[in-house]
Amino acid sequence: MKQDRKTSSLEQEIEANLKRVYDDVAKQEVPDRFTQLLNQLRESDKSTTGEAND
Repeated sequence: MKQDRKTSSLEQEIEANLKRVYDDVAKQEVPDRFTQLLNQLRESDKSTTGEAND
């Protein structure tokens, strides 16, 4: 029974740490280069989709 509490406590600590790290990363801004690449992909997708419908 004591082992279950340790595991549970350890799992809770890991979960809290992972959530903290995830929240920190989620708050970071997307680098300009990534935004530019995403825009290029969107434009490329629009072009490809437009050509397929013609």
